Amino acid sequence: MALNRDAVGTTSLILEVPSYWEDAKAELMKRDRIMKKLIPQFGDLHLVGHPDPFTTLARSVVGQQVTNKAADIAWNKLLIVCPKITPAQVIKAGAEQLSGCGLSKRKTEYILDLADHFKAKRVHANQWAEMVDEAVIAELVQIRGITRWTAEMFLIFNLLRPNVLPLDDPGLILGISHNYFSGEPVSRSDAREVSANWEPWRTVATWYLWRSLDPVPVE
Repeated sequence: MALNRDAVGTTSLILEVPSYWEDAKAELMKRDRIMKKLIPQFGDLHLVGHPDPFTTLARSVVGQQVTNKAADIAWNKLLIVCPKITPAQVIKAGAEQLSGCGLSKRKTEYILDLADHFKAKRVHANQWAEMVDEAVIAELVQIRGITRWTAEMFLIFNLLRPNVLPLDDPGLILGISHNYFSGEPVSRSDAREVSANWEPWRTVATWYLWRSLDPVPVE
């Protein structure tokens, strides 16, 4: 699983600075001594997202359990086969062409199933912006290959939700370990305890911990 999550959905149009970003930075620096030191190191860098739900989810599936480099290679090959990354294009390409992009048999099945869900309107993408985080997650994890981690990345990078804490993300856990525990192992309980001070801006704190491991967001 790649640690630098800005690889999720930055293939074309990107969104502006999230409306809450500056307020969140100010609050985090007031409350948290680590954030006070960490946030200024990255200047005007900020979270960017992709506005297309299907593209964001497809990119997340491609990036599961592989390095950024491997995910980027597969994604760029997929863009040649499906330049617009629409459900119809993916379905038309079929399993053989998708596998030829370097995707495993399982990931190929996942992306085709994702495309089928969107094309058949078995997901309510047009309603997600109004739904609470857990309701979006509950719907997304019904799709094959969409884990809670994938759904949480979607909340962060597509819906730009401000208070997501992806406890299954190794980058978050490693960032907490390095910055708060001098590199010692960190449990989920430890992560929750540290993150209690970040409410309601856990997405923002998570993003800066990712940056502490990999300073330059992937374009």
